[in-house]
Amino acid sequence: MAVNTRTPFIAGNWKMNLDHLQAVATVQKLHWTLKDAGHEGDGVEVGVFPPFTDIRSVQTLIDADKIPFALGSQDVSAHDSGAFTGEVSGAFLSKLGVTYAIIGHSERREYHSESDELVNAKVKAALKHGLVPVICVGETAEDLEKFGASAVPVGQLEKALDGVSASADIVIAYEPVWAIGSGQAATPTQAQEVCAVLRAVVGRVLDEDAAARTRVLYGGSVKSSNIASYMREPDIDGALVGGASLVVDEFAAIVRFQKHVGV
Repeated sequence: MAVNTRTPFIAGNWKMNLDHLQAVATVQKLHWTLKDAGHEGDGVEVGVFPPFTDIRSVQTLIDADKIPFALGSQDVSAHDSGAFTGEVSGAFLSKLGVTYAIIGHSERREYHSESDELVNAKVKAALKHGLVPVICVGETAEDLEKFGASAVPVGQLEKALDGVSASADIVIAYEPVWAIGSGQAATPTQAQEVCAVLRAVVGRVLDEDAAARTRVLYGGSVKSSNIASYMREPDIDGALVGGASLVVDEFAAIVRFQKHVGV
């Protein structure tokens, strides 16, 4: 059995919360909290995904204070530039030191009618500009009942990866829609089963090397009391955290899963 060398990734998706002043205060407090708790050299990557209006302020703070957090965006345009009012190009984000871009989140799919084809275009746009796409896939409660847990996420991922190079650096986030913000998280066994299938999709669509190195995250009512159970699973490499990422002490505890549970 191959040794898992994938770096755990705990990513905080702030959604439409925190203005730029609140964002700076939150990042500072998170940094101090982790530092005070001895979170140095734990081998866990921490990412923050603020609203677009906060990115410049957060980037300036991260650079000035040498804070070891990755900076991500909550979306990216499929276009490089042009008459696309309200959209933000990957070219602009890369200039701001953004490393990751969430693509295909269920809220974008539902509220903005984003299709699998658009998600694929955004994945390619992110990669073109040196961003790592965090590709979100997941099923609704209705999908779960009708098709089972993995059918819809597998279809979404296959389409998202169409035409993507096997050498591309990507992250996959399995977020069962029925679990997001509901307090009803998938069990570790449920999450592991789907994440293993998604890893197999990467192996089939890209190649086995890509499958071995690609990080697969779980998202959906993640909190400090359940993160350890997910991180014990072989195909779960971290978490995409929503509401809990806005509570500094709670998010810090999630980041420190290795310390407080002995994983």
